[in-house]
Amino acid sequence: MVGIVLVSHSAELAGGLRALLLQMGAGAVEVAGGTAEGELGTSYDLVRAAIGRADAGAGVLVLPDLGSSVLTARAVLEDHPVPGALIVDAPFVEGAVAAAVTASTGADLAAVAAAAEEARDVRKF
Repeated sequence: MVGIVLVSHSAELAGGLRALLLQMGAGAVEVAGGTAEGELGTSYDLVRAAIGRADAGAGVLVLPDLGSSVLTARAVLEDHPVPGALIVDAPFVEGAVAAAVTASTGADLAAVAAAAEEARDVRKF
């Protein structure tokens, strides 16, 4: 199953989203939220570790929340390439839900990434 990594400036935000995804039946969802000191920000080491934990061989979808989380995730994958790891440009919550639901069906990384990115266009009402 495709693993999902949530990269956020906030450990609470990433953890809460992970809990929601797990309640929905998602498989491998890892988080890299906040800094190693528990503050707001992003951590290169936390992102790298989360990608490693999520990698079960079917690919890893990396979903950053904004700004420097994108830069941090890119830096990690440039310095330590993981075959089948992909950063997506998708809304954090809606993209994560769409990715998790699609991954739970056994879909491949391309389909999981497409679902996350398509979530940008889903209207709420």
